Amino acid sequence: MPIAHINGHDMYYELHGSGDPAICMGGWGTFCHGGHRHLARGLTDRYTVLLIDYRGIGESTDDESVPASMDLHAQDVIGLLDHLGWSRVHFIGLVGIGACISQKVAIERPDLVRSMVNMGAWARCDDFLRDQLELFGTIHRDSGFEVFQRFVTVMSFKPDYYNENRHKLLGPDGGWKELNGRYPAHARFIEACVGHDVWDQLPQIKCPTLVIHAGQDLVTSPRTTLPIEQRIPGAEGVLMEDVAHVVAGKEEKIRFCEILLPWLAKH
Repeated sequence: MPIAHINGHDMYYELHGSGDPAICMGGWGTFCHGGHRHLARGLTDRYTVLLIDYRGIGESTDDESVPASMDLHAQDVIGLLDHLGWSRVHFIGLVGIGACISQKVAIERPDLVRSMVNMGAWARCDDFLRDQLELFGTIHRDSGFEVFQRFVTVMSFKPDYYNENRHKLLGPDGGWKELNGRYPAHARFIEACVGHDVWDQLPQIKCPTLVIHAGQDLVTSPRTTLPIEQRIPGAEGVLMEDVAHVVAGKEEKIRFCEILLPWLAKH
């Protein structure tokens, strides 16, 4: 898959499926390098889905002399879409940074955004969320990746799912593996996340917007996602009451697809 020189760094990306353009971005990781199997089932049957390695992980480089910010990541995405000649793209932002990047692009380049989905997101950090995100980094720095992985995993999944799938969730092939050995990249993600603040600009967003609220999310709960729905004109919201930070398990994934795909089809 190709690498493009975008916004001062080499940016790795993949294209999967066929149909109208869409981009799907998650949290502190990537859907590339085989991770596309975790996309919503049926998404690539209907859309050409762009996946990226954020700067500093996977095969994307980074220039650590450039201050980390959500705007930097948004300019990476904007530059790549311009490079591809894409416009009117469905933005699917899940579990944190991907949703925040989507907000920034919808504000700064509305011509690029056909619709926007936010889940696991925030418009600005309060003290509670800031301390949570910075604590993840402190644990990674001071106790190592394995302790960080275990901590963030028990924060992100429901107990029953964790108990049944612990052997898959932890270890070198488990969650957040892209950060293993890359604490500086993790620290820069956190810096971008805690500095994200589009509270005053959210009312400028004009694209159709869906905000999915995860009722059992211990990090980005409806406390952080409901204000996004309330501040974007015409935004729709759906509560998945029994879902944690990560949609997991066959039943939850089916219900997520039953929300996402019909909504995208409307727009």
